[in-house]
Amino acid sequence: MTFAWYGHLKFKNVPIFKVIIISWFIAFFEYCLQVPANRIGSSHFTAAQLKIIQEVITLSVFSVFSILYLKENFKWNYAVAFLFILGAVFFTFKEF
Repeated sequence: MTFAWYGHLKFKNVPIFKVIIISWFIAFFEYCLQVPANRIGSSHFTAAQLKIIQEVITLSVFSVFSILYLKENFKWNYAVAFLFILGAVFFTFKEF
């Protein structure tokens, strides 16, 4: 999904309608994997836990993608934000 949504940022000269079509073709494959994964995962995790797992994976992949593919700098405040997300993981999975 990261490449489908953000990969086109390196190709700003490509018409938007082409970008949309190509992005949907890329995203379709991920949807075909994500929907069954959520269904299978729901027998072990709550919906909130599934969502936080998905967000952590997405943000981890996006961090690497933005640095390596988009050539953006990783800033200290991004690291702080990621620590807060790890806190969300803790509170989502901790039984109180």
